[in-house]
This record gives sequence, C-alpha cells and structure tokens, in this order.
Amino acid sequence: MFTTRPEIAGTFGVVASTHWLASSTGMAVLERGGNAFDAAVATAFVLQVAEPHLNGPGGDVPIILHDAKAGTQRVICGQGPSPRAATIAAFDNLGLDLIPGTGLLPAVVPGAFDAWCLLLRDWGTWEFADVLSFALGYARNGIHLVPRISATIETMRPLFETEWKSSAKVYLPGGAVPGPRALFARPALADTWERLCHEATGQTREARIDAVRRAWYQGFVADTVDRFFRGTDVLDVTGDRHRGLLTAEDFAQWSATVEDPITYDYHGHTVLKCGPWSQGPVFPQQLALLKQIDTASMDPLGADFIHTVVEAAKLAYADREAYYGDPNFCRVPLRELLSDGYNGERARLIAATASMELRPGTIPGYTPLVDSNGASRSKLLSGDTGGAGEPTVANLGVIGADTCHIDVIDKHGNMVSATPSGGWLQSSPAVPGLGFPMGTRGQMFWLKPGLPNSLEPGKRPRTTLSPSFALRDGKAWMAFGTPGGEQQDQWALIMFLRMVHHKMSIQEAIDAPSFHTEHWPSSFWPRVARPGKVVIEGRYPDAVMRDLRTRGHDASKGDDWSEGRLSGARLEADGQMFAGANPRGMQGYAVGR
Repeated sequence: MFTTRPEIAGTFGVVASTHWLASSTGMAVLERGGNAFDAAVATAFVLQVAEPHLNGPGGDVPIILHDAKAGTQRVICGQGPSPRAATIAAFDNLGLDLIPGTGLLPAVVPGAFDAWCLLLRDWGTWEFADVLSFALGYARNGIHLVPRISATIETMRPLFETEWKSSAKVYLPGGAVPGPRALFARPALADTWERLCHEATGQTREARIDAVRRAWYQGFVADTVDRFFRGTDVLDVTGDRHRGLLTAEDFAQWSATVEDPITYDYHGHTVLKCGPWSQGPVFPQQLALLKQIDTASMDPLGADFIHTVVEAAKLAYADREAYYGDPNFCRVPLRELLSDGYNGERARLIAATASMELRPGTIPGYTPLVDSNGASRSKLLSGDTGGAGEPTVANLGVIGADTCHIDVIDKHGNMVSATPSGGWLQSSPAVPGLGFPMGTRGQMFWLKPGLPNSLEPGKRPRTTLSPSFALRDGKAWMAFGTPGGEQQDQWALIMFLRMVHHKMSIQEAIDAPSFHTEHWPSSFWPRVARPGKVVIEGRYPDAVMRDLRTRGHDASKGDDWSEGRLSGARLEADGQMFAGANPRGMQGYAVGR
C-alpha cells in the first residue's frame, strides 16, 4: 500500500508528534540520556510554542503511560475542573442556556501544567529547567511559524485590535500579523517560564518540581489569572462582555491525579483508555459492538466497512451522551457499557441502512437522557468547518481549532501516549503578564440539570481528549492517538482495526483514506448535531459515496487528505520500535534511531 513516508524503525527510541520540532526535541532528550517521560514533557512544552492555535500552557492533557520497570500502565488526569462559582444558576442569571465557546466564562483550572510536572516528578529523571529549556529557547528567540498559525492570527486580528488587546500585544508584534515561515518570539511567555525555573528550589529534584507546581497553582500564575478574571470584561461569542469565574482559590484546591486506565480485550489485544471524565470509553465500546461482526473479512477501504463502523460509533457515542461524566459526581455504569452481553444486544441495532436516531441503551437503575436540540442548533453556524478538529467560535466568525498528540518509546521500553489541547490563541484573550490564554473546556458542560455532564462547581467537563494505548498478548505494544475532537475515537479506532485485522503498518493505517460521522451533539459550542452525516476523504472512489448514500447516509467527500491527524509508536517482541505520523497539514513527524 502507498505511504507518504517510510514507517520509522529503530531499537534505541522513537518519538512521534503533530510537529517536527517537537518530535526532534523528544528525540534529543532521549539521545542525551533522558527517558520517555522526560522526552514527552519536553516535547509537550515545545508544542505549546510551535502550535499555539492547537494548544497552550493554559490547556489540558490526559496522559497514558507504561512504566517498563514496574510493568504497569497508569493514567494521569490533566483535565482541570470548573470554578467554585460556576453553577447553572450563575449562567441562568446571565441569560445563557449554553456555556460560550470563547472568552473567560468557559475557563476551567488549567490542568496540563500540573499533569506534565507530575509525570516528570514521579517517572522522569530530569530537572524542570532542563526539560523546559528547548521550549524556552524557542519562546525567547523565535520559532518557525507554519502558515496556518499566521492565517489564524489574521482572522482574529480585528478582534485582537478592538477587544482582546492583551492578545494583540502577544500575537501582533509591531502591530502586524507575523508572516508564514517567519520566526515568532513569545517574550512574555519566556519571562513566565524563566520565573518558574527560578522558583525550582529545594533539596531534591522532586522538591524542586513541587516548588514549580506551587508557583503555578498557589503562586504568581494563579494570582495573575485571578486579577485578570476579576477585573476584566471580555467580549465572547454571546456578543456580550463577561468577567471570568476562575479564581486563585480554584487553582489552589486542585492537582493532577493518577488512576488506572480502563481496559478492554479484543482479538489478542488489550486497549487502554482514560475514564468516563473523557470520551475515551467509546473506543472500547465500539470494539465491543464490532466484536459481534466480522469486520476482518471486509475491505478496509470499502463501503461495508465504513457503514458498519459508523453505525457502531452512533450507538457508542449515544451512550457517551447518556452516561458519561465525571465519576466523582455521577455514577457511570462502565461495567455494563463495556460488557459483551449489553453490546451483543446493541449490535443487533446495526442494520443494512443508516440510522437517523440518537439511541442510547437502557441499563437498569439508570435513566438515559440525551440532548435533543443539537440538530436545530446547526442553523446557528454561519460557516461550516465540516466538523474537523475542535471548533471554537469567535465573535467574528467560526475559527477552527484542534489538538496535538505525542507518542514516545525509549530504550527501556517506557511508553507515553498523550493528547494536549486547549488554551488556543483564538478562543480566549492572553492573560497580561503571563503571555498566554486560559482554556475554554467548560463549554463542554450542559446547563440542563440532571445530566451526567451537567455543570457543577469543581466538576471536570467530559473532555474529548483521548489518547490511546494497546497491549498485545499482555505486553505493552502501541501508543497512539490523534487530534480531532469528536473524531479522535473514530479515527484512532479505524487505524487500530486496520492494523489488527488487515495487517497494516502504522504509516499505512495513517495514510489510508479515512472517514467520520457527526451524528450526535458536538461537545463544542453551539453543540450541533448532524444526524446521518458522514464525511469520507476525497481519495475514496465515487462509487463508495454512492453506495453510502444508497444505504441512507448523508455522505459527502472532503479533500483528498483531510481525515485524520494520527500518530503512533509500537514496540515489537524482537525489540524493534516502529513509528509513524500524519502527513496531512505537513506538520506531523516521527523520528527514531
């Protein structure tokens, strides 16, 4: 099968990510004696400078790691919770029935920083300043801008100049949009990072990292955000100006947590995902549905495969809507949702024609409630991003945003899969004195009471961020994932199925044309659903699209290279490591030796 590049092979280490500078940074750490955890943290901080339209210091990250020495896998939850003042009544008083997708109101505690520090402290070997040095150098001296960043800033320029003037100081140096392929420095961010490095005091490496964490969550970072949010009215997508709800106390009361991943066995493989505070369980739930069906005999590029996978996705994501939420606040029946008995019954709903319904299953003791107005909200959009990525909507129009991904394996067999996102330059104004914006993940809450994902103070929004990990025959095998919002656990699933059943390599599975559906309510403002909509990559033959339409799908074609942002790294029994990355967008790269 054609591939855009070779699948990387090595025995020393491999790194794959959504940007070549980040991947090369991770590899440089491995070459200098760092382990996979050190490399992942250094890679992540570089992504915050290299892809500010896709992630930032004020964002979130879920991480799945494999500790080779202990032989265990763990999840680090870097999804921060809602502010104490964030109640449904507070938004009712503002006349809002949805949390806006831009501005200060949707901000939650930024979880990525603590999650990366926790990974570094407990599994890494390097000092904080050492892993940060690569990103700090780029922020101080300038980093190469891909054209998409310049285009995003240009689109936001009128808003920056008239309303979000703190962002104009960061992203319009000299009053102008930095050009494509120019070097772009972030002096305010560099100052913030240098100050954090100076805070790294203590007798041990662990104590020094904890001192940095305190500086962020109980020190100058939290205090600076608090002052900005209390004293600034910010124009958001509602057309009104609002102050933020996030406070320094919200920062101080939270820290990243470590937990066991959820697991599901499928044809000699065990898939590991984050818990139902993310959409992660829809991946194994789709596998549980497809276990009942012989997808191995289907053409992986054919209409039968697309139809079957799409119909399984509709059922799993309907259950996401009905049952998933922060398990600290609601009971989530994961055992039942992933059981073969439950999914055997659900799989019978996959018919020869496309369903137009949102059909959650029924579990004794639970009342499945789902939003029924998503389709009508599609009229609110004045310009359609086609569902790709994670849409955030600025007052001046629809501005596409997305996410990043990181996969690392080191010579010891340690592995990391992480999906950082949020804190986009186009969704919230930069905090003066810090040089970066807060995230807007709170838009994923519902303002209707009684749902698993309804807003409550101190609750985690059900994030779409969803790294993936798999064991083969009980041994750590592959770290993989993708940006893409609702598509993350569609594209990653398709990649996994093609590798398991059709023996594709990582790069073959990434390069093969892919697809997605937008059948259920989006997790992003304005929470649009498009029942029956299926988008296939332009490289599919027209006959495939005609076949899908005959089956009742609202099928359309995207561009030739438009579906998927995947990367992955795997470790085989003979000690060889393999990695691949996404060619779409000309940013993703895998490196190794």
